Amino acid sequence: MPITIDKQNGATVISIRGEVDHHSARTIMENIDQTISSTLPMRLVLDLSSVTFMDSSGIAVLLRALRQMEQLGGSLRVVGIPPQPRRVLEAAGIGRIITLE
Repeated sequence: MPITIDKQNGATVISIRGEVDHHSARTIMENIDQTISSTLPMRLVLDLSSVTFMDSSGIAVLLRALRQMEQLGGSLRVVGIPPQPRRVLEAAGIGRIITLE
C-alpha cells in the first residue's frame, strides 16, 4: 500500500510513498477518503517526503483531500515535499489554496 497513517500532536498524518500518477492516484484517493471518513480529523497532514514522482493526478489527490477537510471544517497541510512534486504543485499554484511546507 502506498500510504501509512499515524497520529501526531492531535493531527492525522498520512504518509504517501512512491509515485503519485494516473496509475496510483485512485488507490491513494480511496485510502485518504477512507481515513477521513473513519477518523473525522480536524487536522490532516499529508507527508510527501517519500514521493518519488508526481504528475497532475497528484494535484487531484490533494484537491480532493482539501474538499473533504473543508466539509468537515478542518484543515489540510502538505509537508516534506521533494523537489519534483514541489515544482508540479508550484506550477499549478496549489500553494495559494493549500498550506505547503
